[in-house]
Amino acid sequence: MIIFPAIDLRHGRVVRLQQGRADAETKYSDDPVQVAARWQSEGAEWLHVVNLDGAFGDDAAANSLALQNILATVSIPVQFGGGLRDMASIESAFALGVARVVIGTAAIENPQLVSDALARFGAARIVVGIDARDGMVATRGWREQSQVSARDLAKQMRERGIARIVYTDIARDGMLRGIDGDAMAELARAANVRVIASGGVANLRDIEALAARQEIEGVIVGQALYSGTLTLKEVFSVQYSVEEE
Repeated sequence: MIIFPAIDLRHGRVVRLQQGRADAETKYSDDPVQVAARWQSEGAEWLHVVNLDGAFGDDAAANSLALQNILATVSIPVQFGGGLRDMASIESAFALGVARVVIGTAAIENPQLVSDALARFGAARIVVGIDARDGMVATRGWREQSQVSARDLAKQMRERGIARIVYTDIARDGMLRGIDGDAMAELARAANVRVIASGGVANLRDIEALAARQEIEGVIVGQALYSGTLTLKEVFSVQYSVEEE
């Protein structure tokens, strides 16, 4: 299972939000490059970078610069999402050097974009992000609630050729309440996709529970790392113990 340390960017800073609420923001660093370098030095094999300003529809120039600087500094691949709602923004992200992009809102509002991106870049580089509240998909930085269920959207995206989904449980995100591994695995089975779990990782038990589920390809860890309730060293020790059993 792949561990993705999260770097959420807002106005060029590293922040964490509770349940995706812009009014519940905690700033952790003014130096995203230093944070990225730290996670790489501690053994991370991927980074998950989110452009929150892009997701909210705000000016994202500072985040774009931060992303460029991160990519120029680290050697590990970067998975990037937030506000990618047309082919031009996807092309720009790849031109900067990201390894994989996450398409969220556009999967609901413009599903043809997913098909077009898959045709151009391939399923290994295109991921759909499904952010759900009470099982229903939320869009535009989680500010708008759709009438589409996470399961139905996952199935629709699988039919278009998507092989991998980042599934975020909004109610748990940033809350350190624990992650719902059963729901993540059930979605993966129902849609026949690989799932990267996100939202609520609090401790080693969460990592161990996810690692034991073959449907879960990876997990995004944010608040637990930044608040210090979990370290990458601890995460990798659990990973190895699970794999050796």
